[in-house]
Amino acid sequence: MKKLILSGLIISALGLSACSSSSSLVKSDAGNITQDELYQAMKTKYGTQTLQQLLVEKVLSKEYSVSKADIDAEVKKSKEQLGDQFLSTIQQYGYKTEDDFRKSVKLNLLEKKAVHKTVKVTDKELKDAYAAYKPDIQARHILVEDEKTANDIEAKLKKGEKFEDLAKNSSKDTESAKNGGDLGWFGSGVMDPDFEKAAFALKQNEISAPVKTQFGYHIIQVTGIKEKQSFDKMKDTLTDQVKDSKVTQDMVLKVLKEEFKKADIKISDKDLKSAAEFASPTANS
Repeated sequence: MKKLILSGLIISALGLSACSSSSSLVKSDAGNITQDELYQAMKTKYGTQTLQQLLVEKVLSKEYSVSKADIDAEVKKSKEQLGDQFLSTIQQYGYKTEDDFRKSVKLNLLEKKAVHKTVKVTDKELKDAYAAYKPDIQARHILVEDEKTANDIEAKLKKGEKFEDLAKNSSKDTESAKNGGDLGWFGSGVMDPDFEKAAFALKQNEISAPVKTQFGYHIIQVTGIKEKQSFDKMKDTLTDQVKDSKVTQDMVLKVLKEEFKKADIKISDKDLKSAAEFASPTANS
């Protein structure tokens, strides 16, 4: 039910020697395959994209730093959004392991730091962002297929039946149902827009009427609302958010091209020279 915005597919770097080799990697009655043949085939299919990604990390890491804690925080957000479905979901996006996903996160954070350096934010934009900011909430829900069933659930709740019991017995969101419908804490921009609009309009402990989304009908209860911090405490976070809202793909391309130019990149393999001529595939994230 939650959205996850992920960066472009990261293909593992070629794990073969670039030097020519005639030694057989595979032997068969149908013929042999050398290391050089495999390298050439992988270079043709993945070489430019993989080299670009390696270049982005190498070039940007010289000027910008991303700590393990930075990466951990981003991965944690995804895990909180996806729960037990984290690994299966990132695999659907082409990441074989969590480590592959972490490499992509690092590239995205490096690009973000490089681009944010060029983005200006005004005091008015920050104050407007603060006024619009909604603190994280904790909520639980019961998800059913149709409106009639949702109305029946609502009636049972009004008669005093326990929310967690109805969630366990009736919700088709099986993961949250195990925990009485609990979805944990989340901020804006994470959930389905219709779900989020209804949830953030509720007061603490208030239960919604049936809410229709692309997933079905929800009965929502907000069980916690975090206190909104002062503007001064939130200024850095708000600055980051406003800058994010201003970044475009063209800006990412421009910054990466400038960084590549400063690095004076020279690629000896003529088949891979285009890797330095345009930006990283992660710019689509």
